[in-house]
Amino acid sequence: MIVLTVDQQRSTTRGDKVPDFLARAEVWGARLDGIELPFERTVGDEVQAVVASPSTALALVLEIVRLGGWRAGVGVGEVQDPLPEHSREASGPAFVRARAAIDRAKRRSSAVPVAIQGADGPASADVEAVVHLLGAVVERRSTAGWEVVDLLVDLERSGADATQREVARRLGVSEQAVSQRVRAALWAEERAALPVAARLLGELDTI
Repeated sequence: MIVLTVDQQRSTTRGDKVPDFLARAEVWGARLDGIELPFERTVGDEVQAVVASPSTALALVLEIVRLGGWRAGVGVGEVQDPLPEHSREASGPAFVRARAAIDRAKRRSSAVPVAIQGADGPASADVEAVVHLLGAVVERRSTAGWEVVDLLVDLERSGADATQREVARRLGVSEQAVSQRVRAALWAEERAALPVAARLLGELDTI
């Protein structure tokens, strides 16, 4: 199981953004499978979720990086069975590791303030390195790049024609412009790396 502990950055100057985060998390959860306990406030400006699917956990981490202003600690391992109704009432190694991970993330000044902790330290570091690369792609993607990527994802999810030609038609721009945006957004590279990162994250749960 995977526990995500997420903490707001600069909460004393930005104010309490937890309600906004939870509203966004509800949208994310509506299109992702494998969330055992959805995000909820645990204490102060911290929120937590429990996820069974490595790919969903990774998708949530990247959404958090894209949102900005938050740090994420990912703990992988066993959890209390059966799970209680609220994550703050649960226990297990995954929760302990998520706490250690968020503490490490708080000490980082990186553009990708995410830490991952499983039972195996070197394997956790390997996953973390790949996730940081993916997070850097997400964090640096331009508004124009996100416009194209989001539309491609929406079209694919709806079963519509998810091609650059269709994106160009809907945005009212040339196919060449869409192609340039896709390349600059490193969309193909992200899609190729996502299954690898998800597999590595899932393998932490078997160690």
